[in-house]
Formats: sequence, C-alpha cells, structure tokens
Amino acid sequence: MKIGIDTNILVRLLVGDDPAQQKIAAETLEEAEQVAISAHVFCEFAWVLERIYRVEKPDLSNAIRRILDMRNVVASRPMIEAGLAVLDAGGDFADAVIAFDSRWLGGDTFVSFDRKATRLLEHQGIPVRLLKSE
Repeated sequence: MKIGIDTNILVRLLVGDDPAQQKIAAETLEEAEQVAISAHVFCEFAWVLERIYRVEKPDLSNAIRRILDMRNVVASRPMIEAGLAVLDAGGDFADAVIAFDSRWLGGDTFVSFDRKATRLLEHQGIPVRLLKSE
C-alpha cells in the first residue's frame, strides 16, 4: 500500500510517549510500499518537536534526515534539504521551506518582518527583503 501520513505518525514514532501508538506507527511505516510525506508534515513535525518536546536543532535535523533515509519515503527532497540547511545554521526549518516553495512558485525575493529568517536565508543565497515598520 502507498500511504500519506499525518504529522502525529512521525511524532509518535520518534517521541515514543505512547508505546502502543509508537508500535503501530512503526509497523505501518515499515509495511507500506511507499510513504509520502508532505513538506507541511515536516514543518509541523519540526515545530512540535522544538516547541512542545524541546528537541534541540541538531537532534531535530538528525531525526528528519533519518526519516528521509527510510527506504520507502518519498518527499520533496530539495524543499526539505533547504529547510535542513537553515535549521543546521540555527534557523527555523519552516521559514526555509516557505522560502523555497515561494521561489518554486515564481517569487524572486523572500519578504518578511523576521530579521533572523531573512539573515539566514540571505546567507543561503536566497534574495530577501526585510520589511521594517517606521
């Protein structure tokens, strides 16, 4: 079976705070012919792990890479790699995914009020514009 998964499957798999659900999640992923994981799921996964479970950025980055390395996982790897590059630089995974997706959709410049995001994205070679309130 080819499946698409919700964020909670990855969270249960990694966190293990509900052993029964962790077992079911692991079995479901292992049995699937293909596991399609949306970039949105990875963004939500990163947010939950950082904010709720206080997972440090290097551990989060490793977790995402381990998931991507599963034999049956399909994902928008260029988009996820863009998120990982900024995450590894100390930034927000979702900001980089959003910037990547915006460029893919035709946006030339990533525009934000977020100083840290624009600085890290610019360092990754992405054209940015920091908006400032006067």
